[in-house]
Amino acid sequence: MIIIGEKLNSTLKAIRPAIESYDAEAVADLAKKQYEAGATFIDINAGVFVDDEPERLAWLAKTVQEAIDAPLAIDSPDANAIKKALEVNKNSKVMINSITDEPKRFNEIAPLVAEYKTSIIALCMDSTGMPETVKDRVSIAESLIEKLTKEGVSISDIYIDPLVRPISTGIHYGNVAIETIREVKTQFPDVHIACGLSNISFSLPARKLINQAFLVAAIGAGMDGAIIDPLDKKLMSMIYASEALFGKDDYCRTYLKKYRSGEIEA
Repeated sequence: MIIIGEKLNSTLKAIRPAIESYDAEAVADLAKKQYEAGATFIDINAGVFVDDEPERLAWLAKTVQEAIDAPLAIDSPDANAIKKALEVNKNSKVMINSITDEPKRFNEIAPLVAEYKTSIIALCMDSTGMPETVKDRVSIAESLIEKLTKEGVSISDIYIDPLVRPISTGIHYGNVAIETIREVKTQFPDVHIACGLSNISFSLPARKLINQAFLVAAIGAGMDGAIIDPLDKKLMSMIYASEALFGKDDYCRTYLKKYRSGEIEA
């Protein structure tokens, strides 16, 4: 499972002051903790600082890379901010989070993906908004994959986000996301699937329980990437157990290794 550590996000109250005050020690510490807990990529986001987002995002990129040797997931709606962070990137691999099939967004981000040879999270969304049905989401995924590969992006660098919406606002949204994952992986087995889990449980009590249940179902449908908190030991344990359960962990080697090292919480 490809884990995208979500904690260095300026929208989170716990980390926003550190980004605001350029607290390199706090940022580095959180990056290290996520990496040591199993993060493959470290997501960085400075989006709440609208006036100077490019400078802050570049600072985050430098600070994280000075602390750990892990690839970044550069998370921003601003192409200029993404470019600033890409310019200071030292790792051979980096991810952009994210692109959509909206013409303006696609035309701003796709050239950066091609130029810097990045991976890309591609949301199943276009200029008509958030699609309701599995059919519409898969159609957008097909369009994004076709356009990105024409730009020279390897299909193995594409991470389709099925667009997770809260089940509190539509009881069908969980199943729509799961079936979108299943259909995209059936049609494009070499593409990755990556999404955030927390939207699924928005406004519900005991949100972690809903997130865990969704995670298991999504892995069963073919999801192989997740934007999550790697410091959530229970959630990480569910990943290891689910991969073993669905035949994604030969002879349960990873599960047994994590159990023996104390990284699994029963």
